[in-house]
Amino acid sequence: MISINGLTVAYGGFTLLDNINFHISENDKIGLVGKNGAGKSTILKLICGLQSPTAGKVAVPSGIRIGYLPQIMEHHKGKSVIDETMTAFADMHAKEDELEKITKELAEREDYESKEYQNLIIRLNEINDSLSYTQSESPRVQAERTLIGLGFKYEELDRPTETFSQGWNMRIELAKILLSKPDVLLLDEPTNHLDIESIEWLESYLKDYKGSLVLISHDRKFLDNITNRTVEIMLGHIHDYKVPYSKYMELRKERIAQQKAAYENQQRMIEKSEEFIEKFRYKPTKSNQVQSRIKQLEKLERIEVDEEDSSALVVKFPPAPRSGDIAFKATDLTVGYGSKVVFSGASIEVRRGEKVALVGRNGEGKTTLMRVIMKELEPISGEAKTGHNVNIGYYAQNQEDILDKQDTVFETLDRIAVGDIRTKLRDILAAFLFKGEDIDKKVAVLSGGERARLAMAKLMLKPYNLLALDEPTNHMDIRSKDILKQALKSYDGTLIIVSHDRDFLDGLVDKLYEFRDGKVKEHLGTVAEFLERRKIENLNELERHYKPAEEKPAEVHEKKTASQQEYQAKKFISKEEKRRKNRIAFLEKTIEETEGKMKVIEAKLANPAPEDDIMELTREYLELKRDLDAKTDEWVSLGSDDETSGK
Repeated sequence: MISINGLTVAYGGFTLLDNINFHISENDKIGLVGKNGAGKSTILKLICGLQSPTAGKVAVPSGIRIGYLPQIMEHHKGKSVIDETMTAFADMHAKEDELEKITKELAEREDYESKEYQNLIIRLNEINDSLSYTQSESPRVQAERTLIGLGFKYEELDRPTETFSQGWNMRIELAKILLSKPDVLLLDEPTNHLDIESIEWLESYLKDYKGSLVLISHDRKFLDNITNRTVEIMLGHIHDYKVPYSKYMELRKERIAQQKAAYENQQRMIEKSEEFIEKFRYKPTKSNQVQSRIKQLEKLERIEVDEEDSSALVVKFPPAPRSGDIAFKATDLTVGYGSKVVFSGASIEVRRGEKVALVGRNGEGKTTLMRVIMKELEPISGEAKTGHNVNIGYYAQNQEDILDKQDTVFETLDRIAVGDIRTKLRDILAAFLFKGEDIDKKVAVLSGGERARLAMAKLMLKPYNLLALDEPTNHMDIRSKDILKQALKSYDGTLIIVSHDRDFLDGLVDKLYEFRDGKVKEHLGTVAEFLERRKIENLNELERHYKPAEEKPAEVHEKKTASQQEYQAKKFISKEEKRRKNRIAFLEKTIEETEGKMKVIEAKLANPAPEDDIMELTREYLELKRDLDAKTDEWVSLGSDDETSGK
């Protein structure tokens, strides 16, 4: 369908893409991957003609319609959300006008056997076929379904587009592109401004999409669930795999291992040839052989080893100092700005050692709660307080913008590091993918992803017992996210995190607070369980917009009300039971970890090393013992509920 032949893009003396070739076939769903700055966005711009190559060409057949979503776009202005979205059907309306014109012309003509008449009939059938494809339901209903799927509320569809943020305007543009049903979709980071539910909806849509797709994303789960092919850009070249992302990663490891072996063999051959040349350079009897070896080396195509995956790097947050049992608690909390209430009546409790996610669509109050936790914003009413001895490490959404742009990467950490940690700064930076000359770069020249990694590295310098992270993975590539996730999984403090990345949250958190329609709701369990429940609720919500409620007799209504009350009572009991079981599981895990720490200290006390501080070890042991006793008592108490209830 689309061919890319001998494509080269160079800027001055730097070659970004070097003689690349690949073909986009019908129904291909391609994940375009590579480190930030590798040239992924450039390829999309080349395909849709927004940029010209230095050499080579992109061949797009005539009549092929391309839909392109860039990372950055202009705000929409002058229309409501629904009216702006309906402009996606301009092509369909043009076809309807053409259909009317042809129908009228055919009615007026009588040259039924002529070539012109037959051509009009053919064109009439073509238009009818395409319109029957696009008109499975009315354009308005299609637009509403798509906008609601992407996170808009039904009552927001008539609001002016300029009253929405850049992220919401991106959703409008994405809706228009999807509704126009192009032959080829080019999507550059489409999930950047989407919440989890919108990502799930888009994923489902793209799975069923009939055209070709080229997708740039740092969301591993999104790539795995949609794509059937992965094209990697590495050092200006491409590697094409007919598999989804996770399988590609396995094959990539094999490729790099083969490259290394070939590189080492070639280096041995080069070394032997150079030794031969040096040894016999001035011997007339060997001059022909020497010249032959020199020419051979000059013509030799040197093997390059692609950059290795750094996800195996291990980085750890400093051990968390002990805090009180409750890290953060909010009671009947109402928060807002001026007269605008963002959410009300919220009750939230985060215990020491818990890892909790704040989820929900943008603008519902997740960042607002973070500001309350950090005491940057006073509640309108209710109470919000952190626990005893809680020391918070905070990552704000704009954290990377707060960095001093005149400092180098190394200076950013060196200015705040104290004590022994100063000797480990290079190791910390390496774990966040800053190596070699990277550490001497000025912050001003770093990409958004690099600044995000640097801001996160700063949090490694001090021992916090509560990490409050607001969208820490924005702008991070998959490798950086893997490193951060492993560090957070091994972190022994408390975590409160705002994120829309399902793969990142999976296996990291076991409790969520959902911000929705001005309320905050607790969900116990994993992200996957939460999404399954929300998927059913969302389907019901959509149906309410398109199916008017039927009138029911009063008797039926009363029966339904009674059954609803019974259901709600059972639901409450079920939720309390799940909360109890989750707490038991958490306590069992904590007790096991505490006992392990105590055994380590017991071994040290039994056979102390010269550098061991016996007093400090004893103090730490007694603290752990008190904690173990309290946790064990709570565990016994919760477990006894099983016996009293006969379970």
